[in-house]
Amino acid sequence: MTRHVQIAVLALAAIAPLAAQSPKGWKMRVDRSTEASDPDAPGDIKFVTMGSGFHATNPKAAVYWNPSNTASGSYTLKATFTLMKPSGHNNYYGLVFGGSGLEGAQQSYLYFVIAQNAVNGTVVHSEPKSGAMAKTDGIYGIRINHQLEVQVDGLSSK
Repeated sequence: MTRHVQIAVLALAAIAPLAAQSPKGWKMRVDRSTEASDPDAPGDIKFVTMGSGFHATNPKAAVYWNPSNTASGSYTLKATFTLMKPSGHNNYYGLVFGGSGLEGAQQSYLYFVIAQNAVNGTVVHSEPKSGAMAKTDGIYGIRINHQLEVQVDGLSSK
């Protein structure tokens, strides 16, 4: 089943080097499962340029970002996620934003993810830049949980 989900975050308004085939300038932080009942799949993460976007094959969960992708103030993040291969249970994928220190022990970021069974083709959430969402300035990127294969197109900020 292929799913298309466009996520927009309005007014908003964890690190390893990538392999050689990875998109230039992009970095990755792997989040290994610590749950015996929900283990990571075997194999290596693959994150490559494909078409006009990126293709992630994730036996383990990961956050992907390019340090030059930053946003501040009032902004909109957009991307189209196509779920190429779902896992055997609900897993999540989406946007990270407000990132800082992503390569170290003091990493900080917010994320907005949806379940692999989400509504297609709609803006799924908007949030004012206040309260828990007050610190949204920083690096933006992508989060994809384990056991998923996802195509990401049109990642942008405005």
